[in-house]
Amino acid sequence: MHLPSVLLGALLALQAAPPAPLTLDEAMTAALAASPALRAAGLGRAEAAARGDLARQRPNPEIALEESPQDFPRDAATVSLPIERGGKRRWRIEVAEAQARSGEAEIARLRVDVRNQVRRAYFALSAAQRRLEETAELRQLAQRADDTAHARFESGDVPRLDVLQAELAVLQAANETDKARGLLAGARADLNALLGRPLDAPLAVSTTLDAGRVPPPDEAVRLALSSSTELAVLELGIAQQKAQVELARAEAVPDVTAAAGVLHHAPPDFDWGWRGGITIPLPIFSRNRAQTRLEEATLARLQAESAAAAARLRGEVYSAAANAEVQRLAYLRYRDGILPRAAEVESLAEDSYRSGQTNLATLLQTLQSVHDLYLQAVQAGTEYQNALADLERAMGAPLP
Repeated sequence: MHLPSVLLGALLALQAAPPAPLTLDEAMTAALAASPALRAAGLGRAEAAARGDLARQRPNPEIALEESPQDFPRDAATVSLPIERGGKRRWRIEVAEAQARSGEAEIARLRVDVRNQVRRAYFALSAAQRRLEETAELRQLAQRADDTAHARFESGDVPRLDVLQAELAVLQAANETDKARGLLAGARADLNALLGRPLDAPLAVSTTLDAGRVPPPDEAVRLALSSSTELAVLELGIAQQKAQVELARAEAVPDVTAAAGVLHHAPPDFDWGWRGGITIPLPIFSRNRAQTRLEEATLARLQAESAAAAARLRGEVYSAAANAEVQRLAYLRYRDGILPRAAEVESLAEDSYRSGQTNLATLLQTLQSVHDLYLQAVQAGTEYQNALADLERAMGAPLP
């Protein structure tokens, strides 16, 4: 059974249609799912589980068998069992569990890094799309000016110079458009790489350059101190080191080895007998104090580094939040004030030349100036989004 031709045509058109533009949230989700670095970090969970199983192991007993053809007793069998003291096993388990929590914190930090990379690449592509739209619009304006110049030249209103200048403007606009296409292809490849897609796969984004909210500096600092993955990694490292200190102290407690055995054939005293014993190391040459001091010194260093990181984070986040707000206001000034007026100037300049009130040089200069303003607006939007990315990186946590 054949599909109706209308339905078949609709299916073919659907297949040929470009994919729907991605939102920022969709790009984040896809990148986190495709990140090879996150997949590699996730494999550390199995390693942490195995480390925990290893920490829970107890020492194995040993059996010694002896036989002597000359001395008595002729046969002996002894079973010895090491007995850990000082809570060594408990602290080994605590160290392993702390390492597992540190691993999860590292994964969370890596997720924030991936999100930050995606934010930068996403809005670089958004800016590249806007830049191509603006250069394409300038090309259309230059083409209309060229058409008007040809019409006025043929009617004898303007000299041949106007036609040549208009043609040069069209060629220059074509160069700008080609350059914008190249920048767009590079930005698309960067984002495709983060999404785990072929670098030349079709891709467009829909979230505009004014997206995002800048939290007040004080709020950003509070959020960073409570949610920063960098600080979380440091704090969990401190917790792990505290367990390491306790394990070192436990290692200073000597273990005991208890032994019990049977003896056979020791005439005339006995045919079967028994013996028992206990072995305790004498802490004469080493009391494990050096290892304990080392672990305590490492703990002190980590605590100092955490305090220094928190102090640095406060300054960086406050500064980044203030800068992001400045960049936001600059972009909004372009969007709401400068660009509407620029569009009006552009329209009036074109009408004035068409009606013969101004010359072509004035028109072309006006068009170029307006085009520059549009590109400056795109740059302002890019700087705003980069400032948000800097703030997110300084906070070490996703933006609210």
